[in-house]
Amino acid sequence: DEARTFGMNAFFHEFKIHAPFGQHYTPVDHDQMMKYAEAPDGQMLQEGISEAGALCTWIATGTAYASQGCPMMPFFIYYSMFGFQRVGDFIWQGADARARGFLLGATAGRTTLNGEGLQHQDGHSLLIATSNPAVVAWDPCFAYEVAYIIEHGIHEMWGEDKDVIYYISLYNENHPMPPIPNDPNFKEGLLKGLYKFEPAKADKKHVVRLLGSGSIMQQVLAAAEVLNSQYDIGCEIWSAINYGELHREANKADRYTRLHPKEKPAVSWVQECLGDWDGVTVAATDNVAAVPRLVERYVGGDFVVLGTDGFGRSDTREALRRFFEVDKESIVVAALSALARQGKVSPDLAEEAMAKYNIVHERPDITAF
Repeated sequence: DEARTFGMNAFFHEFKIHAPFGQHYTPVDHDQMMKYAEAPDGQMLQEGISEAGALCTWIATGTAYASQGCPMMPFFIYYSMFGFQRVGDFIWQGADARARGFLLGATAGRTTLNGEGLQHQDGHSLLIATSNPAVVAWDPCFAYEVAYIIEHGIHEMWGEDKDVIYYISLYNENHPMPPIPNDPNFKEGLLKGLYKFEPAKADKKHVVRLLGSGSIMQQVLAAAEVLNSQYDIGCEIWSAINYGELHREANKADRYTRLHPKEKPAVSWVQECLGDWDGVTVAATDNVAAVPRLVERYVGGDFVVLGTDGFGRSDTREALRRFFEVDKESIVVAALSALARQGKVSPDLAEEAMAKYNIVHERPDITAF
């Protein structure tokens, strides 16, 4: 059930599910290409609804290079809500034991797994992950980003002999995947956590920067189209797939500057990309606002963050994104409102957009009594 939820059935026949005594029955899907297949040498372990047990297996596999002299590369895929929140102490233990491998937080995001409410809608694992020094936590938007992240992780763990754990948020919303950008330097930025996905059109009166991550990048792209076509505002779009590493690298630059008072201040990657700017930057995420705010002090101009703070809710994706104000219309309004405060457009334009898109001031808070 859960393996199919995560799309693992494509691997059943190729890699097999581990069963010590083999498969002694005919599965109901035996006539399908992606049929259920067990074997003693199967490479997939299914441990049921037991994140603690599965993570202990992951730790044993991720430390086998030291304990057994047998380097292995474990991938543990699970509902993201049941990772750092539920078994964060085991992940810390894995780091303490110098485990190496990948943690894949499937069905991630507060609004992407619609209809599951409090149980599954995770918007805070990326924030918790930053507390573990060994964890590098990614929030990719596109397939090619996932591919480069995994390649880079394997290289760090086994090419550079680093004891790191890669956590990758994986969403369950289908959307078209773009080709790799033409800019030959984009990969450098991607692996640092931030790169320009699309430049702003040159013929626009005003320009805003939009930062997207995970599945909410689709809302950012849609908002950019609205701002371009309906408001004559150009949008510079950035893929921000690792706020945690941007924050850590900026902290290192701050420390270097503090301890070298006679030298020019060190410039972090996020400052190099976003610091020299006096305009508006809007960041939208399917995680709590504290995640993008990790880099707030390094962003020039006015920085507006749209996040999914609060409990999850059982509703459609469209309704959830409107409630948390991370849909395309909310991004448009955020950009117009910030431009109005800078005196670049009339405040009436922002209020008219709010009325047009039915964005209201009041929002229910189930934690208020």
